[in-house]
Amino acid sequence: MATARQNETLADTQATVLHQDAEHTVYRLDGTDGEVVQTVYPVFPGIEIAYHDVHATACAMQRTRASGCLEIHHCREGRIAYPYGGACFFLAPGDLAIVQRSAAAAPARFPTGHYHGITVSIDPARAPDCLSCFLEDVEVRPSALIEKFCADAACFVTRSSEGVAHIFSELYSVPEGIRKGYFKVKILELLLFLSAFPMQAAQPQHSYPQSQVQLAEQVGAYLLENTERRLTVAELAQRFGASATLINSSFRGVYGMSPAAFLRAQKMHGAARLLRQTDRTVLDIAGQFGYDNGSKFAKAFRDVIGVSPNAYRSGIDCDSCAPEAPAV
Repeated sequence: MATARQNETLADTQATVLHQDAEHTVYRLDGTDGEVVQTVYPVFPGIEIAYHDVHATACAMQRTRASGCLEIHHCREGRIAYPYGGACFFLAPGDLAIVQRSAAAAPARFPTGHYHGITVSIDPARAPDCLSCFLEDVEVRPSALIEKFCADAACFVTRSSEGVAHIFSELYSVPEGIRKGYFKVKILELLLFLSAFPMQAAQPQHSYPQSQVQLAEQVGAYLLENTERRLTVAELAQRFGASATLINSSFRGVYGMSPAAFLRAQKMHGAARLLRQTDRTVLDIAGQFGYDNGSKFAKAFRDVIGVSPNAYRSGIDCDSCAPEAPAV
């Protein structure tokens, strides 16, 4: 097994190779406002699966200039935004989006600054015309999937469903010994599922105009500038000259939570970053975020992050969605 510590000048961003072996490569994407790690596994010629662990608000996720690739995105945690036609679609946990990459694709945006998810990428120029060459009776053509889901440069979004959850839940916990073959089986299952997906069953896509997105982002920035204040929605409405209803709907549409929940989540993710990057005590970190009671801080942290501060610090790899992510 070889581990590389080198920089690659990639098409859209600067990346450092943290780990590389015959089966996968781990990249750190630089030039962001936080931490972004991608773990990439080639599955078939022209088809790969990438696990994204993001603690940033924006990042150019593509590592090549190739346009026309079909990208299937699944959100496990956090939130990711897709701008299309002057509006934005937002993926919440469990949601699936299918897009065809443009050469001028904008950087991905993560409103909460926290995201874990998977992207399956298919390059039609390199992938087989039909996947039956890998498994008989798998009559799936990448070109047909592009025509089905991405006609007129559309962004297809379907909300969390039992079928989508079944396929992707197993991709987040694949034992190392069977990983290579298992990825092949699951990717074929996913593409068969999508080829048979009834378009009439897709939920209506709820997009938000840029004016609402900008309002929500202004409110979010104001909350982060005033973390010591207990701002009510009524006060925010007065501050930004908008109705409380518009503030609430815009904010929940962009961030997926109320302003109060957003502020608490930002504090806990900030605390998690310090637990990862420093050796400061838990009580010291708690005090920085306004908690003078260790038990109350631990409960708030567990509610947002899912584990206690001490458990999080002792098991940093739990912050990666890649299966059994290697230490880097």
